[in-house]
Amino acid sequence: MAAKRVVLGVSGGIAAYKAASLLRLFKEAGHHVDVIPTRNALKFVGAPTWEALSGNPVSTEVFEAVDTVNHVRLGQQADLVIVAPATADLMARAAAGLADDLLTGTLLATAAPVVLAPAMHTEMWENPATVANVATLRARGITVIEPASGRLTGKDSGPGRLPEPAELFAAVAHLLEPAGPGPLAGRTVVVSAGGTREPLDPVRYLGNRSSGRQGVAVARAALAAGATVRLVAAHLEVPVPGGVELSTASTAIELDAAVQRAAIGADALVMTAAVADFRPAEYVESKIKKSDDRADPVITLVRNPDILATLVSRRAELGDRGGLPGLIVGFAAETGDAEAGVLEHGAAKLARKGCELLVVNQVGGGLGFGVEVNSVTVLAADGAAPVTAAGTKDEVAQVLISMIASRLDADVHRNR
Repeated sequence: MAAKRVVLGVSGGIAAYKAASLLRLFKEAGHHVDVIPTRNALKFVGAPTWEALSGNPVSTEVFEAVDTVNHVRLGQQADLVIVAPATADLMARAAAGLADDLLTGTLLATAAPVVLAPAMHTEMWENPATVANVATLRARGITVIEPASGRLTGKDSGPGRLPEPAELFAAVAHLLEPAGPGPLAGRTVVVSAGGTREPLDPVRYLGNRSSGRQGVAVARAALAAGATVRLVAAHLEVPVPGGVELSTASTAIELDAAVQRAAIGADALVMTAAVADFRPAEYVESKIKKSDDRADPVITLVRNPDILATLVSRRAELGDRGGLPGLIVGFAAETGDAEAGVLEHGAAKLARKGCELLVVNQVGGGLGFGVEVNSVTVLAADGAAPVTAAGTKDEVAQVLISMIASRLDADVHRNR
């Protein structure tokens, strides 16, 4: 990877210490990094740290180094601007177009990709003002990464945690790769990722163990191959890659609607999301409490829509006028049982769903969900030999994207 110029903005939150590790990752990859902290950021990590790690002088103010016109020059020269952490205040100022310090001035002056990695308390992240600011920034083409969930400052836990530096670096690394046509140039790929959650009461939900790592890896691989990527994200534990067209969903019904919208006009759909098969028949408006008579609550479940099978059926019904992808890839997280093994269950599911490819992986016992590695077998409806892929989830994703590119290319040649 050729050396690029990165502007690393750091705003005033406790997570500023993580940005030092992110800076080191950029430097180890050979990039030139200019760090622009805000005044408040320097209360958490001082200028000597940023200067020592970056090898470049650090400034916060527009009226420092005026002879170099820093607030314009840094943005014009940048290949990437990333702000980590991005506080609620920084995002509010960016959404309003303010330029009252060197960082916000640089955000206005750059034509490079801009990525904001928020970090704040859950209440601040979910506040309507922040929600509106994030929507405004995304509408302008700025990538706002979803924060991670976990331990925050003090005893608080919830969404609002800055993702780990390695995850942030992986989410933006493709933005620094040389532009090229790529095997999926001119193609649009839709990827669903993460796990759905079906609310039972204001406190509880039915969910699954999906972290979204494999789906996000597929989105990254598709971006690197030159595709336009529409990512439909359920609940993720990893950052959203910069450069995707993002839509979000929480429940299976919401994911169904979001995927239906995103799939129109796409060339391929990859359904990696772990979708709940069932949901509570009734949502209870107040928390279900333990009763004095120790009676166990009875929860009735109903089926959720089968998103994959429905899309395949709609495509067959509507034909070309429906604009649905000609290549649909399903994922099947399977466990063997007394009746059949993992691949036998996968083959039966492929026949039921009607998609072109089905990626089968065994889960449970430390396999599949929530880990960095994966091992899958890709089954094809047309009888092509199964393809196995194992390694990191990025490596598995690269194999799958290569298969998708080959099949789309073959379709083009057949239709000529």
